[in-house]
Amino acid sequence: MKNQNIKNCKIGKNTKIWNFVNLYECKIGNNCNIGSYVEIQNNVKIGNNVIVSSHSFICSLVTIEDDVFIGHGVMTINDINPPSKARTGSDKAWKKTLIKKGASIGSNATLLPVTIGENAIVGAGAVVTKDVPDNTIVVGMPAKIIKKMK
Repeated sequence: MKNQNIKNCKIGKNTKIWNFVNLYECKIGNNCNIGSYVEIQNNVKIGNNVIVSSHSFICSLVTIEDDVFIGHGVMTINDINPPSKARTGSDKAWKKTLIKKGASIGSNATLLPVTIGENAIVGAGAVVTKDVPDNTIVVGMPAKIIKKMK
């Protein structure tokens, strides 16, 4: 497709990538859907059956397991002291984010370097500064647990 910038990526079968997408040095599994205006940076691993909705930014060092939903305009952050690389010339201060199987991230959520548990739900607009346990719903700024699911 035109209007895509895809460099050195491994993309699985039946994965659909829409227009105006920047992907570089990442791995995307099978049966995924990558919306328009998404950027996925190097050293990102995305499992199977993942939806990354439009206008989202998945920065380096993010791992997204299978069956995850990423809403519109979701931002991930790996540098909690920006711009560390500009100051030091190194990305060693960057931290990882893990989004576990079956999680759902609401539109316009911001994820600092955290782990989002299996089947967890992050509400729209939440700012996640701490790990989210499995089967938990978090909302707000900063995100707080409002419910544990069975």
